[in-house]
Amino acid sequence: MRTFDYSSLRTRQWDSEILGLVAQIHEHKGRQELYLRQKPAVLEKLSDIAKVQSTEVSDSMEGIRTTETRLRQLMSERTTPRHRDEKEIAGYRDALNIVHENFDYIPLTPNYILQLHKILYSHMNNPAAGRTKSIQNYISATYPDGSTRTLFTPLDPFETPTALESICNEFNRVIGNNELEPRIAIPIFIHDFLCIHPFNDGNGRMSRLLTLLLLYRAGYNVGKYISIEKLIERYDVFGVVGNGACLDIQKEAGVEDADLAIALKNDTKARFLVITENKGCIPNLPADAMVEVPAYIGKNGPEVLTQNPVPLFQQGLIMQQLNSEKLIVQAAIEGSYQKALEAFTLNKTIPSMNVAKAVLDDLIEANKGYWPELK
Repeated sequence: MRTFDYSSLRTRQWDSEILGLVAQIHEHKGRQELYLRQKPAVLEKLSDIAKVQSTEVSDSMEGIRTTETRLRQLMSERTTPRHRDEKEIAGYRDALNIVHENFDYIPLTPNYILQLHKILYSHMNNPAAGRTKSIQNYISATYPDGSTRTLFTPLDPFETPTALESICNEFNRVIGNNELEPRIAIPIFIHDFLCIHPFNDGNGRMSRLLTLLLLYRAGYNVGKYISIEKLIERYDVFGVVGNGACLDIQKEAGVEDADLAIALKNDTKARFLVITENKGCIPNLPADAMVEVPAYIGKNGPEVLTQNPVPLFQQGLIMQQLNSEKLIVQAAIEGSYQKALEAFTLNKTIPSMNVAKAVLDDLIEANKGYWPELK
C-alpha cells in the first residue's frame, strides 16, 4: 500500500521560480478585497461568464460538447438536457455551482468527494456515481496509427478507498497545523488524486472541481471570476512533482502530447514549438506577450531559444493585435465602453471605428446578461 507523508515536503528545496510564483499569488490575494469593493457589479458579470467557460472547457476536455446556444440555455437552467453529453454538462454545472456557493461548508473528506462525484452524474443513470472505481483504469496515449501505449497505471481498486482517505487526512493535517503553504499543498494533493484516479470516470473533471474548492477554502477566489479550467486546458499534459512521478494525459492525446510528456518526465531536452511568455525571447516585443517559439523541453519545463528581433512591419501588426487584446481585457474588468471600442477598432478584421461601434453595439445587445455592463 502506498503511503503519503506531506510533512516531508517542508524540507524540500523548491525551485526559485516556483517560490517567486507562490509569492506573486500571495500578493495578488491581498488585492482581492479591493476589487470586490470597487467593482462588485463587474465581478458579478465575470462570475457568470467564468461559470459558462468553466463548464464548457472542463467538459470539452473530456470530449463532451453541445452547441453554444444549448450550453447557455443549460447554464441558465432554461432547458433540460437532451442527450448524454448535455446530461454531463448539466451535472458539471450543478457541481460547480455547489463549489462556488457552498465551499465554506464542504470539508475535504472522502465522503464529500464521493457526494460531489454523485452530483456530477446526477442527470444520468450511472450506477458508478458517488463510488470509487470497481475496475482497474489506465492512463494511455493513442497514436495516429490507432495503436495505444500505457503511460501510467493508477492504484488498484481495492487500494483506492484507503489511499483517498490518506491524502485527505494528510492535506487536512498539514494545513491545519500550518506545516505547509496551501499554494504548495493544493497541487500536491491534486497530483496524488490523479495518480490514484479513484473513479471509473470523471477523474479529470473532479480534479478541477477539487482544485477550485481547495483554492476557495484557502481564500483564493480568482476562480470565481476567471475560468481556471480554461487555463488548465492549455496544459493537458502534466508533469507534476509530488510524492512520486506521474503523468496525466488526455485520452485523445496524440503522439506530440505523448512525446512532450516523455520529455518532461525523462528530461530529454527534445525540441518543440511552445506558446510561452516572451520574457525577452523576442527582444522587440513586450515581456508579457505570449509568443510561439522553439524550446527544449526537460523536467524544469521549456528552455526557450532566443530569437532575432521581429521586422518593423510585422512588429507593428503584432503590437496592434496585442494591444487590442489587452484593451478588451481592461474593458471587461473596468466596464469601459471606450476601451472596448478602441479594442475593436484596433482589430485588423474591423475596417473603421464606425464599423467597430456598430459591431460592438450589436454584440452588447446579443450578449445581455452574459457580458459585464460597459459604460
